[in-house]
Amino acid sequence: MEFKSQDFSSATQVLTIRGLRVGLSGRPNATPVLDGIDLDIRAGETHCLVGESGSGKSVTSLAVMGLLPPDALELQGGSIDLEGFEISKATPTQLRELRARRIAMIFQEPMTALNPVLRVGEQIMEVLSMHSDLSQSEAKKRTLDMMEQVHLPDVARIFSAFPHQLSGGQRQRIMIAMALILDPDLLIADEPTTALDVTTQLQILKLIAEMQERHGTAVLFITHDMGVVAEIADTVSVMQKGRIVERAPIRELLTAPQEPYTRKLLTAVPNLAPRPARDAADRQDLVNVRGLDMTYGGGGFFRKTEGVKAARDVNFTIAPGRTLGIVGESGSGKSTVARCIMRLIDPTAGEVTIAGTEIAQLSRRQLQPHRKHFQIVFQDPYRSLNPRWTVARSLCEGPINFGTPRAEAMAKAAELMELVDLPRDALDRYPHQFSGGQRQRIAIARAVAMKPDLLVADEAVSALDVSVQAQVLDLLDDIQEKFGVAMLFITHDLRVAAQICDDVLVMQKGVVVEHGPAQAVLSNPTDTYTRNLIEAAPGRHWDFANYRALDSASAFKGATA
Repeated sequence: MEFKSQDFSSATQVLTIRGLRVGLSGRPNATPVLDGIDLDIRAGETHCLVGESGSGKSVTSLAVMGLLPPDALELQGGSIDLEGFEISKATPTQLRELRARRIAMIFQEPMTALNPVLRVGEQIMEVLSMHSDLSQSEAKKRTLDMMEQVHLPDVARIFSAFPHQLSGGQRQRIMIAMALILDPDLLIADEPTTALDVTTQLQILKLIAEMQERHGTAVLFITHDMGVVAEIADTVSVMQKGRIVERAPIRELLTAPQEPYTRKLLTAVPNLAPRPARDAADRQDLVNVRGLDMTYGGGGFFRKTEGVKAARDVNFTIAPGRTLGIVGESGSGKSTVARCIMRLIDPTAGEVTIAGTEIAQLSRRQLQPHRKHFQIVFQDPYRSLNPRWTVARSLCEGPINFGTPRAEAMAKAAELMELVDLPRDALDRYPHQFSGGQRQRIAIARAVAMKPDLLVADEAVSALDVSVQAQVLDLLDDIQEKFGVAMLFITHDLRVAAQICDDVLVMQKGVVVEHGPAQAVLSNPTDTYTRNLIEAAPGRHWDFANYRALDSASAFKGATA
């Protein structure tokens, strides 16, 4: 594998952080959130800051930007020097001048960072109007030029579009254009590709590298994805509980990690080697989907419109105790299929048979008694769990609704907490009192409480750290082995699919382009689209658990070397 190997020792020092301490506002004796952070970034260098949620990565970036929430966090010591300017002592006016002109930031979720009621072109121009003396026509010309530089198509049309009219990748490109419009010295990218599919992620990473090379920008890249780190980093700092526990050039960190925590992070990264498929002999199919179609829109009073075909002629089966993964880019139809099977939306055509009952044509009233047979775990457990309900109430709601006595449901809830490796006494807590990984375990426990025949996991681990992700995947495996449930696993991460799926179905623009055993699809793909997805997987040339690079042939064949 080729590593970035540029020597930055003679490059200009852009950012120098020494002894940075951040603590809880008004609580000087509390354990600090950041405890003595030292960091150096030079011009043209990409410095990756990695670690699990809660390690302090994003707090570090907010401190550098001067964006610490004053009622929650405060600087308690240390220095943040940007080419001779001390940020920690800057006034609000100086900080406003600093942002965009000398430091810019790309946030994880552009839909929340962009103003939903302003056209995206106007939002980029706003940066120029606040920090430059350009006329309206000059600012628009500069904005269109920057939009072309970030490879947006049909820039005149997109200039006038609202954020909701763009794809996730296009919105992230708008954020990059906004961040780089004034040629800042330092670009901070906080998990900018976490929610993107692999091909869009690859495009964004290449774009950031291209813009960095063109403008000589220093980049502080925050991520928990070691695959991304392997692709883009020059230097890596590993954070744990508010401290940097290891710092090294990328080659040294991946081939000879020194700290146990670093080795733990690397070992937890899934690779593209498919697990051995479980025996399917003598198992009658539990789920049978035939000719599933889903069209959004269409109709019209005066003129008929065709509508958007989100899924066309989808066919598959799942046996008890086996997992089928559906993979593809955003907009490929993965989640549409899952929602049709769950009857969260009604399919336009086709048959969906679960546990011997054809459910696609049932009315909502007819469907109600059958819902306990199929349950779903969503991507964001914080949004799927009622914030006003205790965990006990969330776990008991379904069984009680289907006739289980309250005392029995509570006893079962306590057992489920142990099953997902959480303490029984946590039943009286609320969702906000748990970490993201713990909330996902609760969401899984709630789904399992109904003793379903089919469990649908829709991007259930995509927002989790690699170590927490590995724990949740192991938990799903244990549950499947213990209860024999069939699982439909929706993901855009082929490495995750390789670790948990027996069979893989690849979708592109609503159509199934490849379907077969995971070993065959991921090791020897026959469709060009599948091959492109595998080629785009970050870190696919790396065997993280064994700290070694793979040759390109073995990496493509499922990393079996």
